[in-house]
Amino acid sequence: MNKAQRYKHFVEYFSTHQPGAETELHYGNPYELLVAVILSAQCTDKRINQVTPALFERFPIPESLAGASVDEVFGYIRSVSYPNNKAKHLVGMAKMLVETFHSVVPATQEELQKLPGVGRKTANVIASVVYEAQAIAVDTHVFRVANRIGLTTNAKTPLAVEKQLLKYLPPDVPRIAHHWLILHGRYVCLARNPKCEICPISWFCKYYERTHTEAALQKAEALKVKKVKVQKKKAALNKISKELKKRDGNNG
Repeated sequence: MNKAQRYKHFVEYFSTHQPGAETELHYGNPYELLVAVILSAQCTDKRINQVTPALFERFPIPESLAGASVDEVFGYIRSVSYPNNKAKHLVGMAKMLVETFHSVVPATQEELQKLPGVGRKTANVIASVVYEAQAIAVDTHVFRVANRIGLTTNAKTPLAVEKQLLKYLPPDVPRIAHHWLILHGRYVCLARNPKCEICPISWFCKYYERTHTEAALQKAEALKVKKVKVQKKKAALNKISKELKKRDGNNG
């Protein structure tokens, strides 16, 4: 199966079965989403959703967050990953949002990335979710799943993955394909133990083809047999070595 066919099957399956896929972060407006996405870096959405209600209640608008101290913000987010840096980023982001952008979350990736704590991935999330830009944010799930399925080839960086996905996906698909890949990676195509046995797209997945086809299983079995033979041979040699040492000791 070639890449074009994989993309076709990928889009057809998910557009049929997950047409309304969206972020699992809880938010009520663009400002809240921006805060949540900054906090979500290297942290689970579940954890962020536990933290943000109290945070949003205390800092409901950019102005209130801009006027906060880093220590106060830290107190609300201490349970997330890297709370010290994220507290600084949130306060800095809010100040710039108020002073430079008049409290309006900017629409372009370029302007978004000027905000403290906002990298390319976060900017793409905001642009695609809030402003419906056809951008695709590449996190660990997107990076892993796109590679496993076979949507990308030799893409060693998030930017390389992003470029290949944008090149081959239909122009109206990237913003939702981002969520398809994340959700599939979060619940099915897990990092350490992918659930290939229940995966609905294994029939066109390159990873599954490589690891679960008859030829792949035969190869794995052959390697297993070879490994056992090597271990037996090593054990036999060790036994002979011990016998020789024992004889030498007796002769001495």
